[in-house]
Amino acid sequence: MSLELTPESAVKIQNLSDLCINNGSIDPSLYTKYNVKRGLRDLQGKGVLAGLTNISEIISYEVVDGKEVPCDGKLYYRGIDVEDIVSGCVDDKRFGYEEVTYLLIFGKLPNKQELEDFNNLLSEFRTLPTSFVRDIIMKAPSSDMMNTLARSVLTLYAYDDKADDISIPNVLRQCLELVSLFPLLSIYGYHAYNHYVNKESLFIHPPQPELSTAENILYTLRKDSKYSVLEARILDVALILHADHGGGNNSTFTTHVVSSSGTDTYSVVAASLGSLKGPRHGGANIKVVQMFEDLKNNVKNWEDEEEISRYLMALLNKQAFDKSGLIYGMGHAVYSKSDPRAKVLKSFVKSLSEEKGLDEEYKLYTLVERLAPEIISKERKIYKGVSANIDFYSGFVYKMLDLPIELYTPIFAISRIAGWSAHRIEEIINAGKIIRPAYKNVSDKIQYVKLNDR
Repeated sequence: MSLELTPESAVKIQNLSDLCINNGSIDPSLYTKYNVKRGLRDLQGKGVLAGLTNISEIISYEVVDGKEVPCDGKLYYRGIDVEDIVSGCVDDKRFGYEEVTYLLIFGKLPNKQELEDFNNLLSEFRTLPTSFVRDIIMKAPSSDMMNTLARSVLTLYAYDDKADDISIPNVLRQCLELVSLFPLLSIYGYHAYNHYVNKESLFIHPPQPELSTAENILYTLRKDSKYSVLEARILDVALILHADHGGGNNSTFTTHVVSSSGTDTYSVVAASLGSLKGPRHGGANIKVVQMFEDLKNNVKNWEDEEEISRYLMALLNKQAFDKSGLIYGMGHAVYSKSDPRAKVLKSFVKSLSEEKGLDEEYKLYTLVERLAPEIISKERKIYKGVSANIDFYSGFVYKMLDLPIELYTPIFAISRIAGWSAHRIEEIINAGKIIRPAYKNVSDKIQYVKLNDR
C-alpha cells in the first residue's frame, strides 16, 4: 500500500519536482554541439559500436557502390537466418524454442540426441523450491507481472548455495534453471494476482515434462489446460522470434553492462527485466492492442481507408488514443524496409485469426500496416523507412491466444532469457573491463555558499 500524502506534503513534493525539472533540464542544442549520440544512436538510428558478439546479428542495409542502402531486414542467430529456423521447425511439425535456446547459448544446432538430452535437462530444472509458490509468489501479489518476476528471480538468490559463483559451469546452470522457471514464475504470479485482486478462482497446474515451453505456458495458464496445435505452434514461433535481437537492444545491453561488474546472475537478470518492462521496449505490444481497441471504438467502417487514415493522422497529431503522437507498432530503431520477425509472425496470424473467427480484425491490422507508413512519411521528417515491427502483430497474437494482457511482456521475457543467458556467458568469457561510458558535464561552476548565507 502506497503512503497517502497530506495536502501539505503533496505540495512540497510538487515544488521539489519542479526544482528537479528546472535544474535538471539540459539544452538540446548541447547534444549537437558536443556530438553526443542521444540514445547511443545517430540521426539515422544506427547504434554506436560498443562491443562485439557472436550470438545474433541484425541486417537492415546493404552496401552498394560504397553507400548504405536499406534492404529487407534479416535476423541471424549464430549466423543462421531465423526465417530458416522457423521454417525448419514448422516443416518438421515440432517445437523450436528449446533448439534455439541451445543454439544461442552453445553456438551450434543440436543433433537429435543433444536436443533430447537438453530438453530433459530443462524439464528437470522446471521445479521451484519447496513452498516457493506459497511463501513468495502468493504473498504481496503485484498487478505488474514483470515486477513479480523480478522479485521472484532476486528471491531465488537466497535458495542458491552458489549464488555468487560466476564460473561458467555455475552460471550456465543458473541460466538454464531460469530458462526453465520463467514460465512458472510468470504464470503462477498472474494466478496469484488474479485470485487475490480480481477474486477469481485460484489454480496451480504443475508443468508436464513431455511438453515444450510453449505448450507448458498454455497448459499451466488455462483452467482446463487445453489448447490447439495451432495455438501452441504460433506461441512457439513467437518465442523463437523474441529469443534474441543483437547485443544492442536495451535489455541485452543491460545484461552486458551489469555482467561486466562481476555481480551474480540473479542481479543481472533482474536488471534486464527492469529494462524490458519499459513501454519503449518490451511493453510496446500492449500499446498496440490498446491503440487498436481505441481505433475500433472510433472508426465506424473498418474498410474505409479515408476514415482509418483520418484516425492515424489524429494519432500523429496527438489528438487520439494516448495523445503521444505515435502509431504504435510502426517503425524500429534499426529496421527500415521490413522487420523479418513481423513478416514471419504475420504469416501465421492469418491462420490463427481464421481459427478464432477474427478475419475482419486481421484485415484491419493489414490495412493499418499498409496505410501507416505512407501517412508517417508525409507528416514526419524521417531518416529511414518505416515499417511494421514485431510488436504490431505479437499483441494481436497474444490476444487471440486469450493471454491476459498482464502476461504480454512476461512472455517476451520468457523468450528473451535465452538471449540474455547467452550474452551473460559471452560477457564473462570475454571479460575485460567494466562497461563505463562517458558523460560530459555541462553545468557552470559556482561558489559554495554557507548555510546561514543562502
